[in-house]
Amino acid sequence: MSGAQSVDRALALLSTVGRHAGRGVSLSALVDESGLNKPTVRRLLLALIRGGLVEQEEKSRLYFLGEEAYVLGTLASRRFGLLEICRGSLSRLSAKTEDTSFLSVRRDMLSLCLYREEGTYPIRTHALQMGFEHPLGIGAGSLAMLAALRDEDVEEALAVNRDIILERYANLPPDRIRAAVTQTRERGYSLNPGLIVANSWGLGVAFHFPDGRLAGALSIAAIDSRMQEERQTELAGYLRQEATRVEEKLAAMFSARRGAADKSQSRR
Repeated sequence: MSGAQSVDRALALLSTVGRHAGRGVSLSALVDESGLNKPTVRRLLLALIRGGLVEQEEKSRLYFLGEEAYVLGTLASRRFGLLEICRGSLSRLSAKTEDTSFLSVRRDMLSLCLYREEGTYPIRTHALQMGFEHPLGIGAGSLAMLAALRDEDVEEALAVNRDIILERYANLPPDRIRAAVTQTRERGYSLNPGLIVANSWGLGVAFHFPDGRLAGALSIAAIDSRMQEERQTELAGYLRQEATRVEEKLAAMFSARRGAADKSQSRR
């Protein structure tokens, strides 16, 4: 492999380890997910371990993100502080509803679960975990983000993800997702009525940056008995309220940055 190719593969492998977050991931799973052979994966992992970006738990032999990854993430969060901005909203959502709330962001044509805030209701759904990725349109937060895009972007996402959708989500063909996008836009929130994991329902609302670009989505998941139509309206109201709060915080943050940049420019 060339040096650049090795770097690309190592970074892709690091991203895969990160998606497994606190659960850890085995060598065999990394081989399967990366499409690389075992010696190559092992060699790249050793390089990442030497750099402190990955560590292997001695007892389980599972791989986790390392201390250096945490340091870099902490430094990056000062600029990309979306999670910090949304954390209060997620806490309020889970406190009000007793159900689990989520922050999801778009990663190219995928939806990434960035954070999961547990509710106190004793029966919980575990369909979505921090670090999980789904094609845009699969899941409540993911569908809310897809519906917030332009029609041409929706079609591009469905085309790019067509094979994986048909293979892994047979009951959600592209035409059904298109119909769900229309319904989401009409209702003002997305609904996943247990289409990915039986009895696990979800609602989602997208939020935007000040310039109108999609920033992410807040969502709530619960068992089906807690997602009847009357309660859907209640939960959607909570989600819209918190999405508005997040957008206001984003607007204030970007305004402060512009002010600081203008002040710095005027001093030159």
